[in-house]
Amino acid sequence: MALPFIDKTILDKYCLFLSNYDCLSYFVRIGINSGPAVAGVIGKKKFSYDLWGDTVNLASRMESHGFPDHIQMTESCYDLLKDKSPFIKREKIYIKGKGEMVTYLYKK
Repeated sequence: MALPFIDKTILDKYCLFLSNYDCLSYFVRIGINSGPAVAGVIGKKKFSYDLWGDTVNLASRMESHGFPDHIQMTESCYDLLKDKSPFIKREKIYIKGKGEMVTYLYKK
């Protein structure tokens, strides 16, 4: 699980990195979730490493329902990071396969 490596310092550095390139014509959305996942290598000739599971799918939904240049996370991830960084609570949003959920945005 990569979550222990995500802290305020890394998030701040990433936001600073993005702010240095505001003249570019693209924007990045990031979705974060925490929980169990299955990882493995697939393929016989050309190997590929991949992650599967509800945790991964929900992180993907956080990204796709997020805002450009923002980091959006689930409530479970927020509970792990709330004492380390400032966050903005969003109103409930509908997430396919999950229903309405409260999500949080990392405050730059």
